[in-house]
Amino acid sequence: MRSIWKGSIAFGLVNVPVKVYTATEDHDIKFHQVHAADGGRIRYERLCTVDGQPVQYSDIDRAYESPDGDRVILTDEDFAKLPAAEKHEIPVLQFVPSEQIDPILFDKSYYLEPDSTTPKAYALLAKTLEHVDRVALVHFTLRQKTRLAALRVRDGVLVLQTLLWPDEVRAVAFEKLDGVAAPKDQELKMAETLVDTLSDDFDPSLYVDEYQIELKKLLDEAIASGSSKVTRAPETAAPQMDAEVVDLVAALQRSLEASGRKTGSAPAAKAAPAKAAEKKPAKKAAKKGPAKQARKGA
Repeated sequence: MRSIWKGSIAFGLVNVPVKVYTATEDHDIKFHQVHAADGGRIRYERLCTVDGQPVQYSDIDRAYESPDGDRVILTDEDFAKLPAAEKHEIPVLQFVPSEQIDPILFDKSYYLEPDSTTPKAYALLAKTLEHVDRVALVHFTLRQKTRLAALRVRDGVLVLQTLLWPDEVRAVAFEKLDGVAAPKDQELKMAETLVDTLSDDFDPSLYVDEYQIELKKLLDEAIASGSSKVTRAPETAAPQMDAEVVDLVAALQRSLEASGRKTGSAPAAKAAPAKAAEKKPAKKAAKKGPAKQARKGA
């Protein structure tokens, strides 16, 4: 996993350095849009509606349009002036009972890793949350957006779950539910009996995404059969060494060969006096002509 944020939790006067990681991942099979007639990949460009020219992302600002049709264009400098929580701090606002947080408010989940050589403060906060059976409400700024989040513990690891703001949850009122008669006692008992027969502990491993499994099977079978729907990937040529690398290898090879010639001649030259030393004293052998030539060669 790759860390997406780095900072610290402000727990009273205690500072808990952490790294943030995305806790979930999407396993859905991805598809590209293609032209049905020839299979050509569909690409999209950012075009200006005024001059019709492509626009680089760095040249794009953001505009707000009011209900009356008025437009306001803001730059990065404008957004930098807005109030936001400390970019590298997660301040604890308060501790609340977990059952008081409506599950509809939960958004995305993140793992927090201790970012300290001595993660004692991290372990203290995690153990405290387990003992009090509460979650900590915190502020969390990610990608220039301040979010409300719940800090809790999962298997000994701190987990940060961003929450929707209350006004982001839509109010609902279905007219068809108005004036509906209350269920009869017999109907409730039968329904409760049915619930009892289907009741068990939750085991997420019992449930699998059948759609993705069958989709993957369909794709694998199509590739294996060589179906007309399959376009084979072009064969790639064996990677060739860069010219610079080739030159370097050649230079190293020549260096080794040159080194071999120099060091190879020295042992051969020293061999002659060794043989001569078997018959004559070393001092006399040193005066011989061949020995002098060997030293010169060395």
